[in-house]
Amino acid sequence: MSQKTFDYIIVGAGTAGCLLANRLSLNPDKSVLLIEAGGKDNYHWIHIPVGYLYCIGNQRTDWMYQTEPDAGLNGRQLRYPRGKVLGGCSSINAMLYLRGQSRDYEHWADITGDEQWRWTNVESYFTAHEDHHSGVKAHHASKVAGTDFLHHESSRYAQLFKQHKAGGEWRVERQRLRWDILDAFAEAAHQIGIPKVDDFNTGNNEGVSFFEVNQRKGWRWNTSKAFLREIQGKRPNLTVMTNTQVKKLITQKSDGALRCSGLLVETTQGEIQLTANDSVILSAGAVGSPQILELSGLGQADRLRALDIPVVTDLPGVGEGLQDHLQIRSVYKVNNVKTLNTIANSWLGKISIAMEYAFKRSGPMSMAPSQLGAFTRSSDDYQWPNIEYHVQPLSLDAFGEPLHPYPAITASVCNLNPSSRGHVHIDQPDHRQSPKIVTNYLSTDEDRKVAADSLRVTRKIVEQSALSPYQPEELKPGMQYQTDEELARVAGDIGTTIFHPVGTARMGRVDDPQAVTDPRLRVRDGQGGVIKGLRLVDASVMPTITSGNTNSPTLMIAEKAAQWIAQEDWD
Repeated sequence: MSQKTFDYIIVGAGTAGCLLANRLSLNPDKSVLLIEAGGKDNYHWIHIPVGYLYCIGNQRTDWMYQTEPDAGLNGRQLRYPRGKVLGGCSSINAMLYLRGQSRDYEHWADITGDEQWRWTNVESYFTAHEDHHSGVKAHHASKVAGTDFLHHESSRYAQLFKQHKAGGEWRVERQRLRWDILDAFAEAAHQIGIPKVDDFNTGNNEGVSFFEVNQRKGWRWNTSKAFLREIQGKRPNLTVMTNTQVKKLITQKSDGALRCSGLLVETTQGEIQLTANDSVILSAGAVGSPQILELSGLGQADRLRALDIPVVTDLPGVGEGLQDHLQIRSVYKVNNVKTLNTIANSWLGKISIAMEYAFKRSGPMSMAPSQLGAFTRSSDDYQWPNIEYHVQPLSLDAFGEPLHPYPAITASVCNLNPSSRGHVHIDQPDHRQSPKIVTNYLSTDEDRKVAADSLRVTRKIVEQSALSPYQPEELKPGMQYQTDEELARVAGDIGTTIFHPVGTARMGRVDDPQAVTDPRLRVRDGQGGVIKGLRLVDASVMPTITSGNTNSPTLMIAEKAAQWIAQEDWD
């Protein structure tokens, strides 16, 4: 078995991992290895925005996970896409740039007892890597104008950040198309009292607007392009390995303390033992990270023993606390207006779509899965927006199925703060086998009530005069469903994941038995301390799901973690 040694080993070249590799390799004295279980992001459909249709459900780009049958979904199973290439889920996701609400981070600070997670202390970690189309203004930053991130600090990390002119890699642009039917839906939302806004990312996202997207000139902008492309080959201290799957972390006792010294991986050339002088950083995502922890003997002791995995430390929270946004898809047939259904269902329409993208990088091939968004309340019981809309100028029976032959729109609504909790666990000690994903959607009375009420909000919007010229007719779920019980049950029939799993190895206080990491993302040792040399940096550490799409909050977490790691090791 061959062996290799690096200072930092980052497991997972997804959203968090690509940023971490960029930041930690700023120091030429530190060697950094970034490993990815999947392949390179060289499949052309990754980079064409509409190509998510050909990446999700494709073994080349998607891990092809499937959930267990879910009682809340009336026994259904769902596809559970996770990116399987450089860039991870940022290579196949919806490209929507959303930070959530300030209250999300206030809650994190309360749960963890660490003030560094408050909104005022995280906003600059969003703008640190942001390249916003509007330039520098309140709440936003630009690559061209630069960033004042860390300018007030004298640490070596801050000096290297400024020296390399780091920051501003994450491009945010407006979408490059419009639809009359979506303009009308936005006006209808305004007619029921949802304010029109220009920016969902100020800390209060209440309102209706068109989503901003992570694209550059009509191309998908994934984290591989943003954080790896320009530095690969230019930083000899950075190594990237693809098609490299972790078998287990290597831990050992040293001076009475538990330490992670490296990992054992499987490559196309065989097994390699990798040693980390400073840290192993686990960034394999909300499904992959708990899987690796359990394979390594870090998790619920009884569960591990049942699989004949030697217990390194008993961490009851590993794999627990799964949260996700369930989108409930209402479909409305419309008249007297174009939708993607009508354009794409003819060869002439397909040709016009392809030509527009080829010459202008605009039109339907440049579009994110959802163009119009809205954040509002499902009822007056809530003091803050607790539901989010993703509105699309198209309709189909299920993801991957053909578009309907008639003009229609889809208004998907999700509960931003579900109280239902699922879990992710291995059921065999084999790194090549997928873990079991149990989502437990709609398993609480509160979530079922929000589902019913949110469908009523959708109907209220569609009833407004702004949409009346298009004569919307509800096809899904259907007007025959009216009571709370009926609507909650049909929500289970038409609901599906919006691909935002978080919370399966969450951070927390030292006295929190379910916390897998401390507030600085160091993995607990089960004895009141931490495992030296092991951090967890991805969406799995979120104590509660953010009130919006989760990709950009994951980048913020990685930005903070990179600074903490550097300050701990470099000064």
